[in-house]
Amino acid sequence: MKKRIEVTGAVFLRDNLILAAQRGGGKALDGFWEFPGGKIEPGESPEQALARELREELQVDATIGEFLTTTEHEYDFGIVVLSTYFCELNGTEPVLSEHKEVRWVRPKDLENLQWAPADIPAVRLIRHRFADQG
Repeated sequence: MKKRIEVTGAVFLRDNLILAAQRGGGKALDGFWEFPGGKIEPGESPEQALARELREELQVDATIGEFLTTTEHEYDFGIVVLSTYFCELNGTEPVLSEHKEVRWVRPKDLENLQWAPADIPAVRLIRHRFADQG
């Protein structure tokens, strides 16, 4: 049985744009786009883990808001269980440390990026939710 890896992702919305982060550092899925976040440590809630990971990865303080969805995807290294939340940046812009690039993208253009498979269901939900916005 494959290892289950519980992770979180942040869907930042600002000025009708969504923040996408490109994975880097030679890690699994290098070059794919994702919602920033990371692993849930023992004893953490998904919201606590997400706030911690955003401080570590992007050096930002964020308010964790509405739950969007939880999806599962089986990779060769394990099963990723991704819970995504809408979040708000509190004053600071993301600083790249683990990602190659971040972009603010219109919801209708999200699907033009090569997303990590676990993130694709959330991308589709966002695209549908904001279908009436450019």
